[in-house]
Amino acid sequence: MLLFETIAVAFAMFSAVPVPQPEWNQRNMRYLLCAFPLVGVVNGLGWWAWGALCHVLRLPALLQAAGLCLIPVAVTGGIHLDGYADTSDALASCASPERRQEILKDSRCGAFAVIRTCTYFVGSFALCGALVPDRRALWCMGAAFVLSRSLSGFAVAAFPLAKNTGLAHTFATTADKVRVRWALGVIVLLTGGMLCFCGRAAGAAMIFAAAAVFGYYIHTAKTKFGGISGDLAGWFLQKAEFWMLAALVLCQYGEALV
Repeated sequence: MLLFETIAVAFAMFSAVPVPQPEWNQRNMRYLLCAFPLVGVVNGLGWWAWGALCHVLRLPALLQAAGLCLIPVAVTGGIHLDGYADTSDALASCASPERRQEILKDSRCGAFAVIRTCTYFVGSFALCGALVPDRRALWCMGAAFVLSRSLSGFAVAAFPLAKNTGLAHTFATTADKVRVRWALGVIVLLTGGMLCFCGRAAGAAMIFAAAAVFGYYIHTAKTKFGGISGDLAGWFLQKAEFWMLAALVLCQYGEALV
């Protein structure tokens, strides 16, 4: 029962998937971050289902690309995009870490949030249109959705937080950090192995992209915000998935030229 409660809380927090709403408490939030990658599994299944539907109905390429671009938003409800937009505003301010934290808490949407979110969607739509959604690509992106969430959860459990309030602080303080780090670390290794097995060079390129974005994320959090926060975690997740998709598309085109 506790396992299902933990999964339900994770989906209630990190997705728009309808699930039972158990009361949040110390017990069912202890390993909440370990269930976070399961939302990535649902994203991957959504990509598989849409790809199969497009193949059966022979839908236009633009419609196929739009579906692939929007499925992650439909599954998550845009919670990570909210963090991406807020962080974009804060980074563009070129202010002190303290002032950037204030911008993250501001409910208003600034110009740079709008500009960078629109840019993100244009780039994501273009990459989804350029992708050849064959079996290998769908397996790789399914693994990428899991990997991004595993790394995001690992960072919350492993690195200093920017403040003593907020959802990231709640998740970190209620978690069994040592076991959560071990569990997510194992998922990262297994997902990385799956990417290398299924994608070969493309999978390795996607792992490299995720690692580069993760390193940039930790550096940015420490130097520009004073630590990890929920908004920064969402910002990282969106950037990691974008650049893993870009690496996959680039490798597909490179293989086509050989």
